[in-house]
Amino acid sequence: MKKKDDWFRIALRWRGSVVPEVLPRSLLCGLFSIFIYILHLSNIRVSLPILGSIIPDIVLGLLLVFRTNTAYERFWEGRKAWGLLVNTVRNLSRQILVAILEKEPRDREAKIAAVKMLPAFAIALKLHLRSESINSELAANLSPEQFERLKTMNHPPLEIAFWLSSYLQEQTQQGKLDRYQLNDMIQLLHQMVDVVGICERILRTPIPLAYAIHLKQLLMIYCLSLPFQMVDQLEWMTAPIVTLISFTLLGIEEIGIQIEDPFGHDTNDLPLDNICNAMQRNIDDLIFISSEPQKI
Repeated sequence: MKKKDDWFRIALRWRGSVVPEVLPRSLLCGLFSIFIYILHLSNIRVSLPILGSIIPDIVLGLLLVFRTNTAYERFWEGRKAWGLLVNTVRNLSRQILVAILEKEPRDREAKIAAVKMLPAFAIALKLHLRSESINSELAANLSPEQFERLKTMNHPPLEIAFWLSSYLQEQTQQGKLDRYQLNDMIQLLHQMVDVVGICERILRTPIPLAYAIHLKQLLMIYCLSLPFQMVDQLEWMTAPIVTLISFTLLGIEEIGIQIEDPFGHDTNDLPLDNICNAMQRNIDDLIFISSEPQKI
């Protein structure tokens, strides 16, 4: 019973759907259909079934499928990149906490400060992808000096990666980390920077404008030609049928638009805030565990 209730609740859900964006356009097509029906009632010859062959249904369908699939590939690639970042942050934080020796009390403080830069890297990347300035989200994981310096940087995630790399090199020079462990950690840091490149490629390589324009033009021609094809047979039913068909086609196109850039704040974007919060909780747990005496 619960699954059935969930099905209807999701089917009737307004928030997160494309209804707010698509409904006005669909109603506009419906109003145009009413106008054509009025002309038909006035014995003006507006019935043109031949228009159905101008844009074959299969051609428009293939264009819409390609548009949606391309957008979903971008969405899924972004999700895989952030999944890789989560795993890499967990692995690198664990290695830093376990492998780096603590010879003095301040070494423990420096180690925790370095580990806290890992969720800061993710938060900085999130803000970078959203073209947002550095804010208080980062303050808890950075020193006041680092926080202020990030505000002046053009690429905060790379600056944090540089700090982490410098810390690891310094620990190796001081004999607290051997070179084999350093190489492993540097490789994980490289993976984090690679995630930045993947996300920037998705963000800065939109669907070609010519393709987007052409698809919108075809959709507009197709939807506005429907009343001419149907009015002779459907008469007063032309408007609701055209509205329904237009809603379906325009909705498919709108879904592609919403998911092709998955890093924003929209309901259908990736939950980057939740992912960053989960990383923060993971790091806090690891820091707490590493501070306790271990029993075997």
